[in-house]
Amino acid sequence: MIQEGYMPFKEWQTYYRIAGAEHTGRPALVLLHGGPGSTHNYFELLDELEDTGRQIVMYDQLGCGNSYLDGHPELWTPELWTEELRQLTEFLGLKEYHLLGQSWGGMLAIRYMIEEQPEAVRSLILSSTLPSSALWAHEQHRLISFMPEEEQEAIRLAEETGNYEDPAYLAANDHFMKLHSSDIPETAPECLRRKKRSGREAYLYGWGPNEYSPTGTLKDFDYTDRLHEIRIPALIISGTNDLCTPLIAKTMYDRIPDSEWELFDGCRHMVFAEATERYCQLLRKWMESKD
Repeated sequence: MIQEGYMPFKEWQTYYRIAGAEHTGRPALVLLHGGPGSTHNYFELLDELEDTGRQIVMYDQLGCGNSYLDGHPELWTPELWTEELRQLTEFLGLKEYHLLGQSWGGMLAIRYMIEEQPEAVRSLILSSTLPSSALWAHEQHRLISFMPEEEQEAIRLAEETGNYEDPAYLAANDHFMKLHSSDIPETAPECLRRKKRSGREAYLYGWGPNEYSPTGTLKDFDYTDRLHEIRIPALIISGTNDLCTPLIAKTMYDRIPDSEWELFDGCRHMVFAEATERYCQLLRKWMESKD
């Protein structure tokens, strides 16, 4: 069963989608997508978790997908998206839930747990994410250092000049993302291939022009030294070939007191898409133990 709707948010509205839409009394699973601006679409792979008897809640954050908005560069701040998350959980009447954030969504989850300390969250699932923009940029540049020299030079020149339209840079960046993020084949599930309305403005002003150049409102994001303030169980998930390198994942694992870390061999940034069955089995076991 799928329920869709919109929550009024400021002058606009936020789209949400719930699989397993009947309340069963079990804590829901709330999913925070990446980007900023990436949409909920890929999370439909996790619809099967409704067989655990819980609601699987996903939404398009303001600025993308069915919550698309642009022409407002001043909006794209972590404060706005945190407020939207808080209001959505209240709007949907979620009394207990597990919170999963992937990539930027994990940054949002970390900020939400530390700044808001919501009592309704039973556990935190940090999937291919980061506690620090500076650490992330450092690790992306380390990964770039393993690429062919001409691609490294194209990326270096783009960062130096600010020209991110050069064909050599675009080809190098595309190769980098295929190595460490995703490469969607024609045989992939429909929700991965579906054309989506990405929030390009939200990404540019929130994060930056690419994964390794944080220049937006998140450029100084750093909760590394406050991760110990997360007082609920946390599951960290990453892939060996992920943008979230083992160093980034271990930084979170070392500093969150009650945490576990699952490293998926061979997976890139979308672990749940490349190892869906194992990922869902892990979440089933984790949530059952933390309900």
